[in-house]
Amino acid sequence: MKKWISGLATVAMTSVLLAGCGSSTDDATGGSGNGGTAPTKLVISTWGFSEDFFNQEVFGPFEKEHNVDIVLEVGNNAERLNKIRQGTSSVDVIYLSDYYAQQGIDEGLFEKIDRSKIPNINDIYEIAQAPLGEDYGPAYTVGQLGIAYNPDMVAKEVTSWSDLWDPAFENNLTIPNITATAGPMVLDAASRVAGNDTFNEDAAFTKLKELSGNVVKFYTQTSEYVNMFSQEEIAGGPIMEMYFKDLKAAVPNAKFVTPSEGAYAVMNTINVVKGSKNKELAEEFINWQLSQDVQAKSAKAKVDSPVNTKVELNAEEAEGVTYGADVVEKLNKLDMEFVNQQAKGWTDRWNREIAQ
Repeated sequence: MKKWISGLATVAMTSVLLAGCGSSTDDATGGSGNGGTAPTKLVISTWGFSEDFFNQEVFGPFEKEHNVDIVLEVGNNAERLNKIRQGTSSVDVIYLSDYYAQQGIDEGLFEKIDRSKIPNINDIYEIAQAPLGEDYGPAYTVGQLGIAYNPDMVAKEVTSWSDLWDPAFENNLTIPNITATAGPMVLDAASRVAGNDTFNEDAAFTKLKELSGNVVKFYTQTSEYVNMFSQEEIAGGPIMEMYFKDLKAAVPNAKFVTPSEGAYAVMNTINVVKGSKNKELAEEFINWQLSQDVQAKSAKAKVDSPVNTKVELNAEEAEGVTYGADVVEKLNKLDMEFVNQQAKGWTDRWNREIAQ
């Protein structure tokens, strides 16, 4: 059992589930190993859920393969990034959503990676290889933000982002708050629904204002969505596909839709922290995380959507997982540097015009 450093808050909705791995040396680079010497400590900052799966399928095999003692710091994105900012952590590797990882890059908190030491990058989808630039870590999972709904409460088939403005969703809709990971994505979707090929802030806010009267709640945590959906307080709204299984458990005939205008890529990245004394080992761990075996086990366990293109899933295994080139390569991707630059202004405007 790994040491899980306590004292941090539980995982935020912006987090996505962590990937599992195996010990296949065909897919993950063989470890340097330390022979009979004491194991090297590798500190990993991550989210604190799926603990048993992660210990058994990810950390344990890597420790054995590489003679490593993994210590985990757990918490949500903001808490863990703040520890790096404050210099109160000895983290080597950090998992973050792309929104928070971009902040770390902008602040010079991460090492530039050596891609020659991470050959499995060549086997993952292009969208995941360098989501925040060639110098920084890949996305180890790519999910999608689409629309889920209860067909018993919506008198039409939902196929488009524009359907959220249909009378079928009158007074029974939820959308993410602007401060949630999916908030800027919904803002971009509103701009598209308003007829813009490129993002138009004024058009987006105007369109969302039209919608706000039908919103039961602007959710900040996925658990809020699941509870409202289960109790039929809402008919649906935008949600990350990875959480659809929870909706399906509550409402068996619930549907998830990839909108015709395109769903949005939800990416979690993995980076090496500036000043790590174990940079090469950290890069080996990133390579391990991207391996076919790791990615396949995670996907089949419904823990993470795979980015390794060699992973093959049958229809049952792929249900509820963002899987396949035909899906992943069509996802809309936001410019996270731009999103971070605009976040404060968007939040202020949202509070004035939308969340009244």
